Amino acid sequence: MKAKIAVSIFAILFGVLLLVCGTSAVVTVSGPAYIDDLRNLVDTPAVSGYESQASEQIRARLAAFHPVMDNLGDVIVTIGSGAPHRLLAAPIDEPGYIVSGITPDGYLRLRRIPSSILPPIFNEFYAAQPVKVGAAGGKWIDGVAAGLSIHLQPGRIGAPDPSDIDNMYVDLGAASVAEVSHTSVGLLSPVAINRSFTTLNDSEAAGASVGDKFGAAALLDLLQGLDQSKMSGTLTVAFVTQEWQGGRGLRRILTTTKCDELIYVGRMLPSAFTAADASAHRAPERQPGSGVLLGVGNPDATPEDLGAELKQLADANHIPFTLDYSAKPIDAGYDPPITFPAHWAHLGIATAWPETPAETIDLSDLGRLIDLLGVHYGIGPQSQRESSTIYSRLTAAPANPPTTIQTLQELVTTYGASNHEGAVREAVKKLLPAWARPETDSAGNLILRVGTAPAGAKTPRILFIAHMDEIGFEVKSISGDGLLHVSPLGGMYLSYFLGHPALVHTASGDRAAVMLPPDGWDQPNFKWPSYTGYISRVDVGAKSAGDVAKLGISVGDFITIPKEYRPLLETRANGRSFDDRVGDTALISALWALGGPLKDRDVTFVWSTGEELGLDGARALATRLASEGREPDYVFAIDTFVSSDSPLESPRFADEQLGKGFAIRALDGSNVVPGADVERLLRLAHANQVPVEFGATGGGNDGAEFVPFGAVDVAIAWPLRYAHSPGEVIDTRDVESLARIVTVLSKSW
Repeated sequence: MKAKIAVSIFAILFGVLLLVCGTSAVVTVSGPAYIDDLRNLVDTPAVSGYESQASEQIRARLAAFHPVMDNLGDVIVTIGSGAPHRLLAAPIDEPGYIVSGITPDGYLRLRRIPSSILPPIFNEFYAAQPVKVGAAGGKWIDGVAAGLSIHLQPGRIGAPDPSDIDNMYVDLGAASVAEVSHTSVGLLSPVAINRSFTTLNDSEAAGASVGDKFGAAALLDLLQGLDQSKMSGTLTVAFVTQEWQGGRGLRRILTTTKCDELIYVGRMLPSAFTAADASAHRAPERQPGSGVLLGVGNPDATPEDLGAELKQLADANHIPFTLDYSAKPIDAGYDPPITFPAHWAHLGIATAWPETPAETIDLSDLGRLIDLLGVHYGIGPQSQRESSTIYSRLTAAPANPPTTIQTLQELVTTYGASNHEGAVREAVKKLLPAWARPETDSAGNLILRVGTAPAGAKTPRILFIAHMDEIGFEVKSISGDGLLHVSPLGGMYLSYFLGHPALVHTASGDRAAVMLPPDGWDQPNFKWPSYTGYISRVDVGAKSAGDVAKLGISVGDFITIPKEYRPLLETRANGRSFDDRVGDTALISALWALGGPLKDRDVTFVWSTGEELGLDGARALATRLASEGREPDYVFAIDTFVSSDSPLESPRFADEQLGKGFAIRALDGSNVVPGADVERLLRLAHANQVPVEFGATGGGNDGAEFVPFGAVDVAIAWPLRYAHSPGEVIDTRDVESLARIVTVLSKSW
């Protein structure tokens, strides 16, 4: 039966925002109980062989049943006694990595679990993504998988292949082995991609490991409705570990438990890829919405034995039921083959985009699976029990002047792709001191006159500019099957975004979505397309264009990847759109430090639009100011110094180190700062004890648009790792030094 879910998508994705000042609103989230169980299981990383936290969570959830946990981490509940003895099992683990080494400069090296079966590009789905690293005591440390910065690759020959595990590193923000050891992260610590469970159109669930955890969620829901007094014989319910390592947990249970019947509940399993014959690889074919699946070696055959009984039950109760290909849930590996009970079946539901961060199931399929299990075990339909959860989020501006880091947190968690900067502009205005009265021009730029010199004054006309936009996508069309067709806004590697959860930003609010991987993504010879001109597909859980319209989604809406501000070790932090929310933050912090308008100075602060599309907002402003005879003498463009401070980049250039201060962007793809001005700025920084670096990097900056009209572009920046990705990393000390130098320059350049 159709699962009915009323879910606040925004609340689920973000929970409590990070800013500590302000008030909050309460949002109630309701739906079938298994949604909460699935969310909790997905939110708990459970890399195969390292599932202890998930096992403990399940054991606590089932305390009333007095579960037993063996030394593999299998959680076992036994109900009743005597014959027949029936076994119901579901896996709880997921693929991932363990730490296999630590470099002298504090990066983690990895080994994948499992090494085979997974899609050939599985490693690439981790590149430049936030991850969780297990530490002692069940604690999880935030980290980032290193990725290439698109600005540093032009002209580079033989860049590292992100699919090669030898090119995989995890950045905790550490600078040495000693700093890593202080976190209790070490060799064999598990590593999993950051959790991002979401629901699409109240009908689908998406996120990394959803396909691994739905079986356990179904068993938890089934047990909550169990009336033990009506049970005949013995029922053993097992939540098994190490499915991805050949089904070792299930093998343990079958070896130690002599049962008459087995129902295994989990994803349909592909056969292994083989280098000798990739064409022999077989995979499940059913799509979400197919109902309950019976896993068999030949989907065209007639189900037999227990499978036939389950089909009869499904038909009698109007539960959609069909066959799909699946390999057996136990791979022989190093062990001899194990004998399954004569009476056994593999039940599951379809998973779209399996083993990607965006894998998706249909929630009605999960409800039907729970119903079929309930009928089989004499319990009756289970999928309609309701639950509720309370989330809160920040709704008001800070009550006190924000710190630089609080400002950065607020801006980073605000969304605004190129040509869609409205929410960012409002966030900037909210964070300004009361004396600041900015204006918005026809291009959407936010402009604030900080100082106005009297007529005839010899003070230079100075303009600071930082851009408000971030990279993203825009909806270009909506197909009849409910998929959105979108194109990129700004330069990017598509592999950092496709196959991942996403948000569609509409006039009526945000809608959860997934960016679908390109066709052929699961084939051995797959190559990522160039972002230039590429049209991606986005799933919002709709089945028609009409369904999309009901969600309030229209052509022209923009799409981004969910993000948050995540502190790393020491003074490091991760957050998508540091480019250029750090620059925006520096301007705001400088205004608070200045304390009011400047006398006898001609200084303007600008938060610009459309930089990622080609400096559009800056171009419009430069042209207008020149036509009015008010072109600046100096422009301090504030943007990222894309740094090669990464194990994947060549140190040939752009090798500015995080944590050493703001950076003078002396040369980039759009501008060369005059040497005399570089020296002047260095002297000014040293005189004011502001840490500073300088060098050459890639990309362009807004100040270049003012140069044709006579301005000198003195670009200033901060070092950034993994630019234009969800894994961007900064050192907050550099943000502080950038804000300080903007204050100094405003007063004394």
